[in-house]
Amino acid sequence: MPIGDLVRNLRKARGWSQGRLVSEINKAFGTGLTREYVSRWECSKVTPGACHLRHLSAVLDVPLATLEGRRTFLSDVAATAIAPVVASDLLSAGFAARLRGGPTAEHWEATLATYGTDYMSMGAADIQRRVAGELVVVQQQLDDPRLWSVAARLMTLYAKTFPGSDGSRAVSWYGTAARAADRSGDVRTRVWVRGRAAIALGYEGASLGVADILADQAMAISDKPSLGLVNAVMGKAHAAAVRGDRATAVRLADHGRRLFDRVGSHEQTSDYAVPWWRMNVFLSLLLARVGYEKKAAEAQEQARRELPASLPRFATHLEMHRGLMLARSGDRAGGTAYAEAALDRLPPAKHSLTLRMLMEEVRT
Repeated sequence: MPIGDLVRNLRKARGWSQGRLVSEINKAFGTGLTREYVSRWECSKVTPGACHLRHLSAVLDVPLATLEGRRTFLSDVAATAIAPVVASDLLSAGFAARLRGGPTAEHWEATLATYGTDYMSMGAADIQRRVAGELVVVQQQLDDPRLWSVAARLMTLYAKTFPGSDGSRAVSWYGTAARAADRSGDVRTRVWVRGRAAIALGYEGASLGVADILADQAMAISDKPSLGLVNAVMGKAHAAAVRGDRATAVRLADHGRRLFDRVGSHEQTSDYAVPWWRMNVFLSLLLARVGYEKKAAEAQEQARRELPASLPRFATHLEMHRGLMLARSGDRAGGTAYAEAALDRLPPAKHSLTLRMLMEEVRT
């Protein structure tokens, strides 16, 4: 990542404007830095010198080595995503885990189950910070192949916390997760990681080429029915729908539904599960995208019947699908207003990056 992009990302992670960054540096070090100079850094027109790198490291609370370009897994996690969490605390936790042997594989599986449930109701920023800390710890235990499977699934969840508009970062983490899954040697993990990434990107309408590639890889690894394969097929179906290839989208959706009938999960509130209501959420958006309004409405009704009351965010998804249907039918203003009202009714703490992308799709 160019250092200008890194400075911008770290600044935005703290919620600072360029002016605020300038103010913090000047206040701390008595320099005469200007906003225009920071803008030139972030546009990669000028590279910060050694002195300014030390200033940035101090006010942004990241290790100097990160800004100097040492691109290790640890510094990427600690610096580019979890600011302003103190990196030294995470480093300490990671090496302490290594020294005492770390949590057991069983402990990690229980931790994953907790994150799967929490993801369904928590905000992306909270999940991102917590998962980043777990990744710092688990990377100290990768002598055990089972922990590569844990790391791969954590990375997949971590990637989901980045907005699809920042496609390069989400896609990079999905790719890393896929490679980690391969290191585990576990076929189900290899398929699930790729399938989950494919449905995330396809549903969001982001990086469709990557969604196709990951879905194809999942299907090539194993054609045995599994939740990972359901996700892969539905992700590829959504990519086709966004491109306007209705026939392919419907054919793949039918295939995904047949797979689901064999492996659909009873667990209702986990990101690692695909229960009946969630399959209908997938179908609702896909059918809205291809213009099958009656079938989309039926899928929405089926989803509402079984959607747990504890997951209001997904009820908002369904309402926004209705907004998309209105917009696609020609009533763009009405569809936009309907979707905006649905999003406004959801408490801001429950908002997700995917909902924001859906809102943008309705508007455009």
